This record gives sequence, structure tokens and C-alpha cells, in this order.
Amino acid sequence: MNYDYSFNGVDLVQTCGACPEAYNAFKDGMYLGYLRLRHGVFTVHYELGGYNPELILEIEPNGDGIFEYDERDPYLKLACELLIDHQFTKNS
Repeated sequence: MNYDYSFNGVDLVQTCGACPEAYNAFKDGMYLGYLRLRHGVFTVHYELGGYNPELILEIEPNGDGIFEYDERDPYLKLACELLIDHQFTKNS
């Protein structure tokens, strides 16, 4: 599988480029959750293996259906860090 972004061991596959800008997240090839920026709200759902999604982040960046140029990396990195932290907490 080809990844569009990788941060902290989390690989992101962009599923939609805009309206919404969306990504599926994987760790070691296992589905971990999804990220979406729609109507000015960026959400991150933890969904290990594709079951029981949990909202772990809801924040309002400047971008509406697509990140502004300087926002993408910081927000995607934050999302990956939260997914890893949530996975660690769930497995502890």
C-alpha cells in the first residue's frame, strides 16, 4: 500500500483531497482510524480494526474543506500522536 503521509509510525492514505479532506490511518498495516476536515471542523476517530469509532479530536482550523498550506502538517502530526496515545491507553 502506498501512503501519502507518515508520522510517528502512523501511515495516512488520503481518501479525498477536498470537501472533505480525509485520510485513513494505519499502524503496522492495521487500520487505526480516520481523519476528516469538513465544514471547518477537523475530526479524528480512533477505530482499531474498523470497529466502534471513538471521536478523539474535534478542532476548528482555518481551512474549511481543505487545510490551508501551513496547517496540514501540524494537524496531521497531532492526529497521529493522538491515535498512538489512544491506542497505547486502550492496550494498557
